[in-house]
Amino acid sequence: MSQDLTIDFVGGAVGHRFRFGGGRGQDLPRAAGFAGGVTPSVVDATAGLGRDAFLLASLGAQVTLIERSPQVYARLRAGLDAAASSDDPAIVEAVARMTLLHGDARELLKDLSPDVVIVDPMHPERTSTALVKKDMRILRELVGTDPDQLELMQAALACARKRVVLKWPRKGPPMPGLRKPSHQIVGKTLRYDVFMTLST
Repeated sequence: MSQDLTIDFVGGAVGHRFRFGGGRGQDLPRAAGFAGGVTPSVVDATAGLGRDAFLLASLGAQVTLIERSPQVYARLRAGLDAAASSDDPAIVEAVARMTLLHGDARELLKDLSPDVVIVDPMHPERTSTALVKKDMRILRELVGTDPDQLELMQAALACARKRVVLKWPRKGPPMPGLRKPSHQIVGKTLRYDVFMTLST
């Protein structure tokens, strides 16, 4: 099944979101601080399918993607390379703002100094009978669980200059051992826990 995962930034749901999405008014840009004309620099510490990073890059941000799974990294690289050859100049420009790194974000973050770090670890298994979308099932098959997600959050909090955004299930329990977020943006199925890192 894992062979079926193709990452496409031009067509499908990602391309549609790029052309018809809500721009800076969407939950993730709001959580990341895209307000008042501000366009922060971003590290997506758990790149996965690259969709969140592509959204933020399409809004003008310089985005560094970190992916530690060799299989997912290879698919991301192929998807970005294909998008860079798109006939749509706006997609080419967005991809040009994306830098893909392969490795453990807990280590790579030490050498980075972004305004914002996005962390989207593998979420707890659903207790409902609703099936997770096929591409997310494949992603879970490839990368497994993230038992070191608290360490990753701590690394993110140590490097982000302004904020860390944790993408989490809407009704998911707090990550054990993690301090309370500064605020939350809650959507239909997901919530964004925002941890401000600026000293007051």
